[in-house]
Amino acid sequence: MELQKEVDELIKTLGGYWGPFEMLAALVEEVGELADVMLAVEGVKGSAKREELEEELGDVLFALSCIANYYGIDLEEALKKTVEKYRSRDLAD
Repeated sequence: MELQKEVDELIKTLGGYWGPFEMLAALVEEVGELADVMLAVEGVKGSAKREELEEELGDVLFALSCIANYYGIDLEEALKKTVEKYRSRDLAD
């Protein structure tokens, strides 16, 4: 995935990857921020703009890309396998 390569180059420029559990903590933090913005966009808790939602989704993907890169996993391939899993499991009925 081309974007994974860009993330890899940036992380290496910034000094390298964090440890696995530090990266997991960063991902969880970003998902929490995404949840806050979604609540705001939906008017449940405050207000936010769609651009903020886009930014938080990008942050989650960045953190996820770091973990995938660390373990040598191609996110596009992983997603394709998951789509196929759901397609065969949920459309089989």
